[in-house]
Amino acid sequence: MQIEILTPEKKLFAGNAYGIQLPGVGGSFEVLEKHAPMVSALGNGVVKILLDKSGKNNNAYTIKGGFIEVLDNKVTVLLEGVSAS
Repeated sequence: MQIEILTPEKKLFAGNAYGIQLPGVGGSFEVLEKHAPMVSALGNGVVKILLDKSGKNNNAYTIKGGFIEVLDNKVTVLLEGVSAS
C-alpha cells in the first residue's frame, strides 16, 4: 500500500509499506492493505509505519495531531506538526 506523510513544512515519508499505526482521537488504530475508504482525525502520539510483516522494520514519528485519508489502497496523512525525536 502507498503511504504519504506530509507536514506544512515538508514531506516526511512517501513509499510502500505493509501498514500504518496511528493515534486516533478516540484511540489508536491500524490501517493495512485494502482497507475501506475513511477519513479520521488524529490526536497527539506516535505514528508507526510498518515496512514489512515481520514488525522489525518500522519508521516512527511523534506527532501533534492531524488527519488521515484512506482511498484506493493509498494512505495520506496530513500532520499539524512533528515533535523532535
